[in-house]
Amino acid sequence: MAQTPRFGTELLLLLVLSTLWGASYTFIKVGVETIPPLTFIAARTLIAGGLLAAILRARGMRLPGDRASWARFLFQAGLNSVVPFTLIAWAEQTVDAGVATILNATSPIFAFLLTALATRHEAVTARKLLGVTAGLAGTGFIVGFEALEGIGQQVWAQLAIVAATVCYAGAAIFGRSFKGLDPMVPAAGSLLCGAAVLLPVSIAVDRPWILAPSASSLVALGLLSVFSTALGFVIYFRLVRTLGSIGTTAQAYLRVPIGVAIGILCLGERLAPDAWIGLACVVAGVVAMTWPTRRSA
Repeated sequence: MAQTPRFGTELLLLLVLSTLWGASYTFIKVGVETIPPLTFIAARTLIAGGLLAAILRARGMRLPGDRASWARFLFQAGLNSVVPFTLIAWAEQTVDAGVATILNATSPIFAFLLTALATRHEAVTARKLLGVTAGLAGTGFIVGFEALEGIGQQVWAQLAIVAATVCYAGAAIFGRSFKGLDPMVPAAGSLLCGAAVLLPVSIAVDRPWILAPSASSLVALGLLSVFSTALGFVIYFRLVRTLGSIGTTAQAYLRVPIGVAIGILCLGERLAPDAWIGLACVVAGVVAMTWPTRRSA
């Protein structure tokens, strides 16, 4: 009986994470108008990682000092920020938003496949497979299956998004190795490692000291860093521990209806009839992927 309210809390956090990461696309679009993508991503990871490190210190906690922990943080940073952030930023210069959304929503599929074929670190059930399928179908209904007509064009850019999506799936699986730590610790450590990798490249390529970013780009960078990244990563590492890697990647599906809802509320857009079918599929898929598996006594 005590499991139900906890499950409800985790689903609420999953919704919050989906909202934070769904809003990140808007922040990025505004930010890269006057800040090059590489510098924007480097600043994002540095600000978010620094903020979390400061909060940890205020809480009387410290980041690990051993080399093995930082090697794990660095590997997680490669999977969860450095490689996928850079690939998506490059690809979205040419890939349509609808195609990018569908490709980027496939991370639960790759998490499911990696779990079933390689790691087998959690139960792979028919219910989860049904949830993965329903969620992907719902994404297609919401975005519009006409977006699939763009598949095959700009092949390298689309493959870059797929590669980024595989990285996200791998990050969700590898993130379970931090289950003994406070969620803020791997979040801060991986972000600081990401900044350490990206900053030298940004300095060499973009020479950020000659940039003149607009106020709106700086505000977008701040919001992205504090909410979508710092807060989002803390919630992410908690959910990886409680919902598992497959369940946590369900936020990739939830981001789609949340993005549509933002368009309706803020831009006056209208929801197509097929999108309501898609929304029902997404909700059903997320519940199927995250519902706790009964354990024998």
